[in-house]
Amino acid sequence: MIEQNFIKLLEKSFIENWDLPAYTNYSKKQTYTYGEAAAQIARLHLLFREANVQQGDKISLIGKNTPAWAITYIAVVTYGAVIVPILQDFNPNDVHHIVNHSDSVMLFCSDKNWDNLEEEKMDNLLAVFSLDDFRCIHQRDGEGLQKVMLNLDTIFKKAYPKGYTADDICYAERENQELAMISYTSGTTGFSKGVMISGNALAANVTFGIETHLLERGDRVLAFLPLAHAYGMAFDFLTSTCVGSHTYLLNKIPSPKVLMKAFEEIKPTMIFTVPLIMEKIYKKQLQPELSKKSMRLALSIPYLDDKIYATVKKGLDAALGGVFKEVIIGGAPLNKEVEDFLKKIKFRYTVGYGMTECAPLVCYEDWSKFKQYSVGKPLPLMEVKIDSNDPVNVAGEILVRGENVMSGYYKNIEATKSAFIEGGWMRTGDIGVLDTEGNLFIKGRCKTMILGANGQNIYPEEIEEKLNNLPFVMESLVIDRDNKLFALVYPDYDAVDAAGISHDDMDIIMEENRKQLNTQVGSYENIAKIILYPTEFVKTPKRNIRRYLYTNLNINV
Repeated sequence: MIEQNFIKLLEKSFIENWDLPAYTNYSKKQTYTYGEAAAQIARLHLLFREANVQQGDKISLIGKNTPAWAITYIAVVTYGAVIVPILQDFNPNDVHHIVNHSDSVMLFCSDKNWDNLEEEKMDNLLAVFSLDDFRCIHQRDGEGLQKVMLNLDTIFKKAYPKGYTADDICYAERENQELAMISYTSGTTGFSKGVMISGNALAANVTFGIETHLLERGDRVLAFLPLAHAYGMAFDFLTSTCVGSHTYLLNKIPSPKVLMKAFEEIKPTMIFTVPLIMEKIYKKQLQPELSKKSMRLALSIPYLDDKIYATVKKGLDAALGGVFKEVIIGGAPLNKEVEDFLKKIKFRYTVGYGMTECAPLVCYEDWSKFKQYSVGKPLPLMEVKIDSNDPVNVAGEILVRGENVMSGYYKNIEATKSAFIEGGWMRTGDIGVLDTEGNLFIKGRCKTMILGANGQNIYPEEIEEKLNNLPFVMESLVIDRDNKLFALVYPDYDAVDAAGISHDDMDIIMEENRKQLNTQVGSYENIAKIILYPTEFVKTPKRNIRRYLYTNLNINV
């Protein structure tokens, strides 16, 4: 058990960093100091009290990265309730399911998200509150929470007649082993798994960030990864908050152009990113210059190439703000061509390994010691072993245990049992090897899960289930190519013939199916193209498709 209590880490920071900037809405240039954020947190605590919210009750949260999102998260966990963060691009039906499955009593969401939700499908909620202005936008019949919100200023002044100060901060007493968060690895009904994260697991990630000085008091962080995702949440947000750093919340699509402008203005002292961002910068900004004939010629001249690479590195450093300690890449595999280039120019980068079930970090190594193509070494509070007779040379499933590991899957005993083996080891579903120095190298996945470009967990079976229900689809297989999803479809030709449809029209029909499918799934699960497959897929005796036969299939995309 981690010595530092998760809630008390937050309490201590808000007291000690009262006058420092905490959260900035980058788009609106609106900044909250730790003291101003603490006052908003106190207001929400009063709301929870008036609504008779109890410690351990679940509260869902969905919306863009904003100070209101951050304040709501902190308010929930420091009250002693359980936060249920939901990725904002989940399909509305998935959001309904998560709110219901998690037994949430309240929902905080942006107005944009609320426009797509249906309150009658979430009838266990006491109320719904807007992240845009904290007004009550829906309440259960007979509840007086709209009136409470209208009178909250009066309630607040009565509770703190001399004004709210750092001396008034006193957050809930709740042990680390208690549940603090439920994070859903997927949204779709029937496949959802709510990962139960204790205060201990969150504290373990945060204290690792503190002890390794990933972030320090007064540092600047640009949060462009979704805070509802475990990676961005743990470091851009929670670690940053606990040490007194300043988090700038981008709340825009992180295109290279948008990011470069933000990096220039903010000059972050640490950068947490996913491979897609670095790959876009490399392919769109660096590779075109390096591919010019004159540049290729210059790079072929001894000694001159070193000077050119040094200049490129200097330019890349400047583009990212120029003062960062290192760039930490995680959430998905890094393209080897890009990694080779970063290594060649001696760029300050490292690749880590984590998963939602570990809140998220499992492995990390400082950039100066990082071994190329690895994902670092296990954290001091984590153990990693390979399910192989020769873990150095023969790949096997990666097993982990330690302080960061989840408590299990919410209301899913069978999934929890299957996730753990004897000795408390958790199965990751990843395949890898450990070298003699303890560096972990991931070789592939033994599960079917696809890691999206921004680190989202994508379960192809969920998409296939929906696609198989569309017209003239017999069976389908979703595959990943260059961070895009494609669907192989074997059509139901009997139905096609019965309907008198020409086989030549199948491409048009499948394009309509693709458009329909993309309205039913999250944006990160959108299919780029449906490709007709000429035969049924090869299956196991249990009639499961032998997916590995199609992993490296040569198709025209």
